Amino acid sequence: MLLDIGCGSGLSGETITENGHAWVGIDISPAMLSVAREREVDGDLILGDIGYGLPFRSGSFDGAVSASAIQWLCNADRTEHNPVARIRCFFTSLYACLSRTARAVLQFYPESISQADLLQNEAMRAGFSGGLIIDFPNSTRAKKYFLVLDVSTYRRLPQALTEGGYQDVPTGVSGGKRTEARECHRLKKPPKHSVAWIKQKKERARKQMKEVAHDSKYTGRKRAQRL
Repeated sequence: MLLDIGCGSGLSGETITENGHAWVGIDISPAMLSVAREREVDGDLILGDIGYGLPFRSGSFDGAVSASAIQWLCNADRTEHNPVARIRCFFTSLYACLSRTARAVLQFYPESISQADLLQNEAMRAGFSGGLIIDFPNSTRAKKYFLVLDVSTYRRLPQALTEGGYQDVPTGVSGGKRTEARECHRLKKPPKHSVAWIKQKKERARKQMKEVAHDSKYTGRKRAQRL
């Protein structure tokens, strides 16, 4: 049994059915679910906001897929919405409703590197292992981001697609720890604890409505050791 997160009109579900799997779809849009019912898709359909968590029992699914849905968790569409809390609630409930051998593959379009980093960090915080894969990383139009998440054991990540075929994925998360140097190089992130890294982290905190000290000429400088 597979879970289709943000199933929409059921296009992904049809592919799941064609490959011989049963599935359940959840989506926030009543209109899209109505289209799915009119198309008579085989999966069970549920109306729900994944930012409030997934309403399923522990270990209900053998895997999960999602296409262009989880990036919307980063938006505050209502005054009571806290993006970080919604993302955390989603990944915690996803981890709980998957079986111990399950894998989740979540395709999404982040607005920025920090947004992709936030989603990945919260997935790891929930208990997943795995990592981020980018298909066609040098293309503006064809580039696609995938979070490939495993529940209980670390498995080798799939190969990313490039214009020349496949390439080995240079990063992953094993035991909850990232290969940081390669991750920084691939996402063009500044080195950890550098001035740019500190400013980027502070800017991310500001966007999350947290209180952050103002930048100054001393930002990122090493403090002299006290005697």
